[in-house]
Amino acid sequence: MDKIFVPPIKIQGIKTKLFPLIKKNVSLNENTVWIEPFMGSGVVGFNIKQQRAIFSDINPHLINFYNALKLKKISHTTIKNFLLEEGNILSERGEIYYYEVRDRFNCNHHPLDFLFLNRACFNGMIRFNRKGQFNVPYCHKPQRFSKAYITKITNQVEYVEKCLYHCDWNFVCQDFQKTLRQARKFDDVLIYCDPPYIGRHVDYYDSWNEDSEITLCKNLKENNQPFILSTWDHNKFRENHYIENIWGFCDKITQEHFYYVGAKEINRHSITEAILINFHIER
Repeated sequence: MDKIFVPPIKIQGIKTKLFPLIKKNVSLNENTVWIEPFMGSGVVGFNIKQQRAIFSDINPHLINFYNALKLKKISHTTIKNFLLEEGNILSERGEIYYYEVRDRFNCNHHPLDFLFLNRACFNGMIRFNRKGQFNVPYCHKPQRFSKAYITKITNQVEYVEKCLYHCDWNFVCQDFQKTLRQARKFDDVLIYCDPPYIGRHVDYYDSWNEDSEITLCKNLKENNQPFILSTWDHNKFRENHYIENIWGFCDKITQEHFYYVGAKEINRHSITEAILINFHIER
């Protein structure tokens, strides 16, 4: 298995460890359009690296970052210089400066500030309050942006730049229903859905509940196009009963995964993830 590329924007629930399982169940040809109604980190699509792809998400700041790269408003070079300068200020002023940048971003929404906050905030989280303001606290690591760390981020950005040069990728800010309606105009697509995990804590950019899950399922059925969907199956405490109740028509493949989250080790547990596939649709 080739090395898995990790995107420059960190997002909780990234599918890096689940990607090999997803890739085994992907069937594409050169004309297939890869469509992600819930882009998130983009790790699956970025590693599938299909020639034509649509990445959509309701988080405008995520989409703005990648469109800024695509339109060459920012680059791996400008990002490197920005993080070197801002990292030096952070090392001198620490927490006070982090919150200054956070206030600046909530006012101007600059993609470089978004990247800075994503890499300097607590646990690499992306979370917004009801007013749409980024509200994740500081990680308390003033030396966060070491030269090695900046080089790592720069290399991640450069990978995306190369993909954008060779591939026809579009990034759009819209809800999943609009993206799925647009997918219907293509004859050959594969839809990959990674919605917020229902029944678990959700605070990425918007809420997700049972009605949302049912609406997603209804839209995918109406599309009558092949899809793969990621969700959680069970942990040691409970099961995801929505899989049987809503997604029972899909084939299910599972894989255990351990999330390194939580302040105390005793609060960290493994979870069995699932990918759901409508294999009944012939490609």
